[in-house]
Amino acid sequence: MSFVPTKIFFTKGVGRHKEYLSSFELALRDAKIEKCNLVTVSSIFPTGCKRISVEEGLKLLQPGQITFCVMARVATNEHNRLIAASIGVALPSDTSTQYGYLSEHHPYGETEKVAGEYAEDLAATMLATTLGVEFDPNTAWDEREDIYKMSGKVVKTFNVTQSAEGKNGLWTSVISCGILLP
Repeated sequence: MSFVPTKIFFTKGVGRHKEYLSSFELALRDAKIEKCNLVTVSSIFPTGCKRISVEEGLKLLQPGQITFCVMARVATNEHNRLIAASIGVALPSDTSTQYGYLSEHHPYGETEKVAGEYAEDLAATMLATTLGVEFDPNTAWDEREDIYKMSGKVVKTFNVTQSAEGKNGLWTSVISCGILLP
């Protein structure tokens, strides 16, 4: 099956259970995508793809549907261990002719804000290098973000991030997903 997605929505979730797999299932339920057969793909935001709301996207899903997604996922069973799953997004100025990037980041010990900014930076850097934007990779994200946006080639970046702390005796799973639809 081959198709170029025309719609995308972003969702995230957290789940806790004594069993690892059940904690993942509960994270999928929290994200409202448990009814799908998810197939993870790499990190291209397709040309001409439109971002839609979670509510609009969920209406387009059917139980058992094979659904393509970009997913960040991490789990822990360590008490108080901080985990995060983040999808970073970078879009070009002309989404009708140029594709964008999605990045997945799933760290331990990073806050939601730090993980989200890192994922956003990853996506923006991938897009900027594709578009030939000149920058120093050793400068801080805030400085590079300004350079990317001032170039007129990278116009929008954002992230969708879920974080949680592990609880004693339970598995904790977090996910963040970009759901790609025909």
